Amino acid sequence: MVPGETFTAIDIGSSKIKTIIGTFTEDKKLRVLGVGVAASGGVRKGNILDMDEFKKNVDASLLEAEKMTGEETRSVYLCVSGTSIDSVVGTGIVAVPHGEVSEEDVSRALDMSQNGVDLTNREVLKVIPESFALDNEAGIKNPVGMAAKKLEVRAHIFSVGENVLWNIKKGIADVGVDIYDVYPNVISAPEAVLTRRQKELGVVVVDIGASTTDVAVYEEGTLIFATVIPMGGEHVTSDVAIGARVSIDLAEKLKIEYGDLAFAKEEKAKDEDIQLSKLSKTETATVSKKYLSEIVRARYGEIFYFINAELKKIGKDGMLPEGAVITGGGAKMRGVVELAKEIFRLPAAVGIPEDSDLISGTSIGDPVYAGVIGTLLLSQRYGSHRHRLRLSFSVGGFWNSLKNLFSKLVP
Repeated sequence: MVPGETFTAIDIGSSKIKTIIGTFTEDKKLRVLGVGVAASGGVRKGNILDMDEFKKNVDASLLEAEKMTGEETRSVYLCVSGTSIDSVVGTGIVAVPHGEVSEEDVSRALDMSQNGVDLTNREVLKVIPESFALDNEAGIKNPVGMAAKKLEVRAHIFSVGENVLWNIKKGIADVGVDIYDVYPNVISAPEAVLTRRQKELGVVVVDIGASTTDVAVYEEGTLIFATVIPMGGEHVTSDVAIGARVSIDLAEKLKIEYGDLAFAKEEKAKDEDIQLSKLSKTETATVSKKYLSEIVRARYGEIFYFINAELKKIGKDGMLPEGAVITGGGAKMRGVVELAKEIFRLPAAVGIPEDSDLISGTSIGDPVYAGVIGTLLLSQRYGSHRHRLRLSFSVGGFWNSLKNLFSKLVP
């Protein structure tokens, strides 16, 4: 990392495409220099539906960020999300021929962890080790340099549909920039909003996007679980449109300006009629604020119940001392913290990028930027900015860039 060197990340969401240009200080903290945001009209659930629209939106977001910095971007890191993202757990076991674990041994173990995992028509994005075992000693975080005859790893394998990723790479290439690396949002967002202490004690991060909700659980400093729930803010908007009998655009305005998850349960709260004519010239009807809030609360409650069911499967429901950190665009809904506390039976708070101990002097105090900022933070940990990705699906190239420094793999 060269002092003053700038790095660019683009978050490809279904609602917005966000670009961040930043640099890292001498103490390795991120400082944001430029921000660009554009509507994401050509993407839905992480899949490109209109390539021309996608390229236009990416170009607009990138250009806005470049204007703030006065620099032209040639290479970027990508943050991707959507229903095509998958996470599975694999294990790999290898012999340690020289009696001392080397980085090469770790690489072989990580390779082995993919055996038996169905990756048909899928591209591996990242393999994140959860823990290692040496002979009969489990729970090792970094085994390099330790004595052992056998090395075992438990790892989280993140992959995406080949066609989905190819289309994204093609669109970015047509805009005129190279791709350094691609990160799934489910591991990027937590990097921007969590402290080391939260990861150690136990925490779940809930990133509510437009079409999906990413869930990641950390304990003892490492990722122990990750999944993608196929519901997000768009589903809330659709519910409002149907329940209030209004257009999608008007439903989005109603949700943002009047939605309140706590209002629906406040017995003493005075209900009021919302005049739709204030939001749309073509509407003359009214909608009860309480009725609107009940609709919004029902869908948020469903999302949280699905998440809690996943926590139960791994034995962590109500068992994470640092509770739930809600981020993403959906975290800005009024009353979201109170509802999260009620359903998860845990402490809860909204996570914004400023909360991370890896960010310095940034004015990005909005949870919608968690994924893109987290991607820049991870880019420094993985250290693959010297290896640009082309329009190919070389697993070997991925492993070569991933394994340069094993210590950078460990959260």
